[in-house]
Amino acid sequence: MTAADVGPRGALEQLRARLMDELAAHHEALLAIRRLRADRSDDDEHDPEGSPLSGEWYRIDGMHRAAQQRVRDVDQALANLDAGHYGICERCGGSIAAGRLEALPTATRCVSCAGKR
Repeated sequence: MTAADVGPRGALEQLRARLMDELAAHHEALLAIRRLRADRSDDDEHDPEGSPLSGEWYRIDGMHRAAQQRVRDVDQALANLDAGHYGICERCGGSIAAGRLEALPTATRCVSCAGKR
């Protein structure tokens, strides 16, 4: 089923649900690392047997923070939809192409304005 089949709200809600699942998985992984670190008093940074726990923590934490931002973007897109502003470029006020919204449902700028700062 494509985004066109479920409409913008359905596509955004599906994306939000996937992101919430992703956040839950990241949260569990971070808790697991925290439990591992609590059991160790040595310096895992110099462990030749594998990647350090702190490195894994930062990797997962980065993915977690990125997913949190994507949830905020989806929430803003849903708010824009409710306000009648979804699909309208925040910079020039023109329409955002349907193909762009299908590929990037949280887009707030048209292709032309997206390349400008």
